[in-house]
Amino acid sequence: MSGIRFDGVRVSYGDHTVLDSLDLTVEPGEVMALLGPSGSGKTTALRAVAGFVRPAAGRVLIGGRDVTALPPHQRGIGMVVQQYALFPHLRVAQNVAFGLKARKAPRAEVPGRVAEALEMTGMAAYADRYPRELSGGQQQRVAIARALAIRPGVLLLDEPLSALDAQLRSGMLAELARLHRELPEVTILYVTHDQVEALTLADRIAVMDRARLQDCGTPQQLYRSPRTEFTASFVGNANLLPVTVADTGAVFEGRPLALDRGRAVPGASATLCVRPHLLGLGDGPNALSGTIAEVQWRGSTHRLYVDVDGHRVKADLPELRETPALGDRVTLHFEPRDAVLLSAGVGDG
Repeated sequence: MSGIRFDGVRVSYGDHTVLDSLDLTVEPGEVMALLGPSGSGKTTALRAVAGFVRPAAGRVLIGGRDVTALPPHQRGIGMVVQQYALFPHLRVAQNVAFGLKARKAPRAEVPGRVAEALEMTGMAAYADRYPRELSGGQQQRVAIARALAIRPGVLLLDEPLSALDAQLRSGMLAELARLHRELPEVTILYVTHDQVEALTLADRIAVMDRARLQDCGTPQQLYRSPRTEFTASFVGNANLLPVTVADTGAVFEGRPLALDRGRAVPGASATLCVRPHLLGLGDGPNALSGTIAEVQWRGSTHRLYVDVDGHRVKADLPELRETPALGDRVTLHFEPRDAVLLSAGVGDG
């Protein structure tokens, strides 16, 4: 089983650093998502593992072996990119066999390995088709089958679902989760800017921004107890409210708020994070009163945007039978356990 380790990895183009001093360990058999906006350094990190970029400093290790100077084909990795990269003149089976032949696998083994990979990805019935005869989702399955056919210790996925529509993306997420259950020995590094993909698939998420690692933890840790404003806003939706720390909680625009999580020095400025779905409508603890600025119907839910003393607060509520009108006065509330303080030196509670 092959894990991945970034040991102080820095990648620069001229004077511009695109990945800055990355220290990160991906455990053998783990799914690690690199999550961040465009330009955050996540794809550069993946390309450093693949061998497509050479670090200016630091080391990349796979399975404890320093591969920093090795070419891609000697690293024992499989890779799937956004646009599938299938050969249009080759049939599906020939595409899947390509990596095996490039690695000079014994000729007698190739048909069986191709059939195994196609069966695993649900594409066995399409072996004789050309890529142009497949849907986008089917082409992506073939690309994954090609990567799995070489039986890699490490599988690199670079925004693999970004070219698919929402329905296909949902189906492929389920397929990737199933594949990981069937191949628990394969270490997966998954690059995405989509928080749903990261939350759904990853054992842990590394949050990237401005070429640096900002945070790392399980999806539940990052969602329920984010340590920074960036993590709170990028991993799920969040209301981020400026508060002053008090002995028993915090004060927001003169309103005392009771909190169970997070510790900081009384009198210090901090940010309060409350997830929209944890806000209720009507009177209750930690009440926030304001006026309706916008109402969005989202099928099973309504999202309310409420202006609370100049701060726009989002609330995601089960579908309302009667929706408030713009300008109506409403009260939102949240439980003390459902918010966390974000500030230098604040604990996770």
